[in-house]
Formats: sequence, C-alpha cells, structure tokens
Amino acid sequence: MSEYVLPPVGTLTTSLAALAAGVQPATIRDWVRRGLLTRCGGSPGRPLYRVKDVQAARTAAKPTRPGQRPVQVA
Repeated sequence: MSEYVLPPVGTLTTSLAALAAGVQPATIRDWVRRGLLTRCGGSPGRPLYRVKDVQAARTAAKPTRPGQRPVQVA
C-alpha cells in the first residue's frame, strides 16, 4: 500500500518530513524515538507530523554521545 496521495494541509508524511528537513526518513523516526518530534495523527504505519514541529526538531539541539561525529548544520 502506498503513502497518502496528499496529506492534510499543514502536515507531512515521514518521507515528506525527511525531505523538508534535509535528512533521511530514518532520522525522522529517530527524532520521534528520542522525543524531539511528535506525531500528530495518521496511522501507526503512516504517521503524520506538523510542518512547524518538523522545522523545530530540525533546529533543536541534539544530544551527543562520546565519540559521535559533530553535527553539521546547513
């Protein structure tokens, strides 16, 4: 089954959120797991995120671990 043809206005699918933030879809899922981004709807297999929340997560300070590469901000 494919993703939404067009998500509701003001929301993004995981793929679109990744594209908007300039990251991979796995990074979006990681931000959710770490509490930097919250789902606003959709289904468990096809979550939706608010555009403003994706942009906030993109610019949020990310915690680092010892030995982790420095974050390059574009």
